[in-house]
Amino acid sequence: MPELLRDPVARALASAIAALSLSRGMFFAVSALYFTRGVGLSPTTVGIGLTVAGGVGVCASYAGGRLSDRWGADRLQQWALAANGVALLGYAFAGDVVTFVLVAACVSASRGLQSTAQMTLLARWYVGPERVAVRARLRVVMNVGIGIGTLLAGTALVADTATAYRLTVVLVGAITVLGTIPLIGLRRRVSGLAERMDASAGAEVPRGPSPLRDRTYVASTALNALVAIHFALTSVGLPLWVADHTEAPTVVVSALLLVNTGYVALFQVRASRGTQDLRTAGRSVRRAGVLLLIACALFAVAGHLGAAAATAVLLVGALASSAAETRGEAGSWGMAFELADPARAGAYQGLSQTGLALALMLGPAVVTTTAIDHGTPGWIALGALFATTGTATAVVANRAAARRDQPSTSTVSTRAARCGAGERS
Repeated sequence: MPELLRDPVARALASAIAALSLSRGMFFAVSALYFTRGVGLSPTTVGIGLTVAGGVGVCASYAGGRLSDRWGADRLQQWALAANGVALLGYAFAGDVVTFVLVAACVSASRGLQSTAQMTLLARWYVGPERVAVRARLRVVMNVGIGIGTLLAGTALVADTATAYRLTVVLVGAITVLGTIPLIGLRRRVSGLAERMDASAGAEVPRGPSPLRDRTYVASTALNALVAIHFALTSVGLPLWVADHTEAPTVVVSALLLVNTGYVALFQVRASRGTQDLRTAGRSVRRAGVLLLIACALFAVAGHLGAAAATAVLLVGALASSAAETRGEAGSWGMAFELADPARAGAYQGLSQTGLALALMLGPAVVTTTAIDHGTPGWIALGALFATTGTATAVVANRAAARRDQPSTSTVSTRAARCGAGERS
């Protein structure tokens, strides 16, 4: 992507995210097996521990916004990424439940701080369509990196030993720490970056009301978080559904993941075009909700078919779900950026990332208690939730856009009145 290479800030972020996503893909591939076979924890303990850690990450995502405003998003991004790498290294030394939960909490907290700092940096440095466009390109880098990392972890999976998994975890932490190198000294290398990042750092800068009092932003965050529950479809829902409730071979799970990764890499940038406009962003999320309803219906149908037909329907459903993901993400970014108070970018992006963190934490439970536990009715209920929420998000975006249009209309009327008064005089 030449745009990322030409822009020094985007280039630094892309390099850091490439390292982060590479390590994340490796970690996703081996973490469950490492925790159970390497550390010796039960699957239930791992689930509970990661849920507790997820709660810490939710709090850190919100706090990251305040810290970004106070200390600078670029500084927080760098230090949080380094802390995330060190925390991941800590997994290699986890030998009991207490240590595991503490390390997981540190990993989740540093990840929450890093993600909020990244969004704040984008909100402060870029303007208009640039923000969503750069965010979309960075997400492509992340998806490709995760895919490559997952493939690289195949060596450890083939060896299938506790030592191989532990060495992979060490490599994951080291790569993450190396990802901080492109961010070091960034504000010295890029003219004007320090001033933008520190715009809200001075004691004399008015703080303004909390974003929690901004009802439009809170509504947007909550609704987009509900749509974001769909991420659990790919990571949790489909693997369980394919393996236990369809005639399709289990290997289809890998194919569905490849479809998702490839689709996002190819079409995320295209899906983000124009979503800096609130109405366009709202339409994008609404379409995502409809596509998710279609995907959920297809997944439900697959449970009543033979192996070949179920496989075909699952692949079509994965395409619909992936298309929804690109549109939903693009629309949510546009709303998160455009509805925020520019003077308090960190606090607003912190709230937005808190909603996403909650969705990622609660998503697996929502998907399993609906689609997996109740089959076809559960899939339809889940799809209806996405479609309804997407439509409500579009309503919020349209009303916010209409309110923005009103001042400009009144200004034009005032100017016309003044001109008329001047002509009469």
